[in-house]
Amino acid sequence: MSELTEPLKQPAGRRPRVVIVGSGFGGLHAAIGLAKLPVDVTIVDRRNHHTFQPLLYQVALAVLSPANIAQPIRSILRKQPNTEVLMDDVVGIDQTAHLVILGSGAQLEYDYLVLATGATHSYFGKDEWAPLAPGLKTIEDALEIRRRVLLAFELAERQMQEHGWHPPLDFVVIGGGPTGVELAGAISDIAQLYMRRDFRHIDPATSRVLLLDAGPRLLAAYPEDLSAKAHEELARLGVEVHVTSPVTGIGPGWVEFNGQRINAAVTLWAAGVQASPLGKLLGAPVDHRGCVLVDHHLNPAAMPEVFVLGDLAHFEQDGRQVPGVAQPAMQMGDHVGRIVSADLAGRSRPAFRYFDKGDMATIGRMAAIAKVEWPFKAHWSGFLAWATWLTVHIFFLIGFRNRLAVFAAWIWTYFTFTHGARLITGDQRLPGWHEQVAAGPAEEQTPASSC
Repeated sequence: MSELTEPLKQPAGRRPRVVIVGSGFGGLHAAIGLAKLPVDVTIVDRRNHHTFQPLLYQVALAVLSPANIAQPIRSILRKQPNTEVLMDDVVGIDQTAHLVILGSGAQLEYDYLVLATGATHSYFGKDEWAPLAPGLKTIEDALEIRRRVLLAFELAERQMQEHGWHPPLDFVVIGGGPTGVELAGAISDIAQLYMRRDFRHIDPATSRVLLLDAGPRLLAAYPEDLSAKAHEELARLGVEVHVTSPVTGIGPGWVEFNGQRINAAVTLWAAGVQASPLGKLLGAPVDHRGCVLVDHHLNPAAMPEVFVLGDLAHFEQDGRQVPGVAQPAMQMGDHVGRIVSADLAGRSRPAFRYFDKGDMATIGRMAAIAKVEWPFKAHWSGFLAWATWLTVHIFFLIGFRNRLAVFAAWIWTYFTFTHGARLITGDQRLPGWHEQVAAGPAEEQTPASSC
């Protein structure tokens, strides 16, 4: 690992050039941290917007619209005269020449390079499962999940009206981390509360939601008492939780685990992530997930001009790896600004230290868990944790318009039991649905109750 503490030598006759790849929490905070420094910043992303990922699942389950949680990168950085934005892919890095190679063919010279491209889904070598069980990392993912979940109810209504029966409305969520727990709870809420009066021939409340996890308990990164509270709350919502249940097969309309095959109108994946492949372009050591090993200055070995942040970084503190969530990414981005500032002033580089303020996860309507680390230590669950979750997420949303829109959407949903973003676009087919209809009603496919 690099142990550089002295500042880098700065180029003579011009301002240092900083290239930031990725506009997630880490990359955006790095750009903002460099705003007042005498450097020229170029931020490169394949999309033109920053997405507030902690609320993606609410787009996926029709609580919020995409515009509520996304903001154009140019709008966020428009008051920074030293910063430009390019919408492009990075396909190569030439460390010798200090060049970033873009998919368009252009090349960007850099004095500092910041890689913050995050993570993507990992299907543990079963990539053929991806079309059958979408994950949740982008706005596009959220819209696809929304399409599938809402479409399942629409297809069941049509089938029931025409033939008097429909395949089981079983929703299977694979992975018991925060995303899986939030998705399972939100699907249960939709079925039992928000669509109960919308259909004439099916009863959405008769649908099943199953949450599968290979580990011994849900939310393994949280304390055991909060994990147990989450399990209890999901059970109260009617979610069927199966731990120590690794998935061994996924097909059109079915999932296999623990030696049994179950129907699945919709299957969602929240079981694993792997780092963006961009980290491997550096040629630096990586861990089993492809995360780049970095030192206490966030540099890969022998690369003091390169910083790796967020999900893409494997940074250890006090003998443990810092989690790849929003908080560390934001703090890492801020720290890049401090290091570049120290270099420009000829000071020694400060070491990065993650300040853990806690973690939160929602579990349906008016319930959440929270591990609070600052300003005091506490474990909360239920309504208090949910209210805290609402407040924190409103605060960290970028843009007053987004904060106002999200707050208004939540208040409307809370009092009216309606969702305002229940739109289905695109294909009107579900994997396996046609096959289940063609097979006819099985014994377990009992007609749903009429509303």
